[in-house]
Amino acid sequence: MKSRWLPFEWIVALRFLREGRMQTLFIVAGIAIGVAVIVFMSALLNGLQSNFVRRVLTAQSQIQLLPPKEVARRLGAGSALEDAVVQAPLQRLKSIDQWQSVAAQVRAMPDVEVVAPTASGSALAIRGEASRAVSVNGIDPALYFLIVALPEKIVRGSTRLTPGDILIGTDLASDLGVGVGDKLRVSSASGGDQTLMVTGLFDLGSKPANQRTTFVALRTAQSLLGLVGGVSSLEVKVKDIYAADVIAQRITAATGVEADSWIATNAQFFTAVQAQKTSNTTIRFFVGLSVAFGIASVLVVSVVQKSREIGILRAMGISRGQVLRVFLLQGGLLGLLGSLGGAGMGLVALLLWQRYALNPDGTPLFPLAIEPGLFVASLLLATLTGLAAAFAPALRAAQLDPVVAIRG
Repeated sequence: MKSRWLPFEWIVALRFLREGRMQTLFIVAGIAIGVAVIVFMSALLNGLQSNFVRRVLTAQSQIQLLPPKEVARRLGAGSALEDAVVQAPLQRLKSIDQWQSVAAQVRAMPDVEVVAPTASGSALAIRGEASRAVSVNGIDPALYFLIVALPEKIVRGSTRLTPGDILIGTDLASDLGVGVGDKLRVSSASGGDQTLMVTGLFDLGSKPANQRTTFVALRTAQSLLGLVGGVSSLEVKVKDIYAADVIAQRITAATGVEADSWIATNAQFFTAVQAQKTSNTTIRFFVGLSVAFGIASVLVVSVVQKSREIGILRAMGISRGQVLRVFLLQGGLLGLLGSLGGAGMGLVALLLWQRYALNPDGTPLFPLAIEPGLFVASLLLATLTGLAAAFAPALRAAQLDPVVAIRG
């Protein structure tokens, strides 16, 4: 009864699909599998990429501002001087000039979220007769922890950092035989020497990093490293991590201070991320192409099978435009039905992945963000692909001569 209220093109399109049930079923199943592959692979690769980027950026800032390097220059002129070999001088630890004003200028930029000063340098951690070379990082916890998620890496103790505290890696703690609450003497080449209390142990996921990295309060590091009132770098967090390279160039142009983005310092990793994006796009393109050919082939066969019916309909007075719309509707409906089934299959596959693809400790391999936008995009893509694939068969059907079609 409801079909009486449907437009003529819809009635004919649905009837043609019902009459070729097996063809319709197979093409809908093929589309569903294609859409499920697109949904599953897109979510999987996006989750993998986000996990890699998160792991990289939990241990470093997105942009780092550094003082200019010292450069050796020739004095005078002459052939002897021109032939001389000029060696690069040793780089002394020094502060960014007028870093407070630079930090304020960078913080005022619309693309920047957080700017945190740090004072970093080498020192010696001593416990009794044992000693280890370490990297001392003086930070302002309130700002630095907004950039680097160090609290998530704490395995024992806390992130408390008063002027007399120090955070060290688990491997350094094991090497020196210290734990939370123990004292550790830290001595630097500049003559600074302090005894600090271990308030927390962290695990950065890398043994070399856990053996060398330490965190102290900013003022403590400035005193140890001879940078009284100064900082060795400014750590910057931006709104769009993939625009970090462009923002770093803007910062250098505006302040004159060297700015390195995480993209530049992790060039090989970023190249791998871009390659992963390209592979994801390639997979989606070829799956969509196979879906389009499947729909087109079925509709071409349908045009041949329904030639007599089309001729009769044309003789009864329906226009070429109506015939065209009948087959376009078939393509769109096939794409829509297949995409709905494929979205459901993809969702089930993602839920099963999260349920059964686990680390040895029972946690997920990496978090998967099931975004509604991905499913909506897949529905639109499959439906539009169906319409596009149906265009050539629909045009052929619309151009059939009624007399020739009826004679067969």
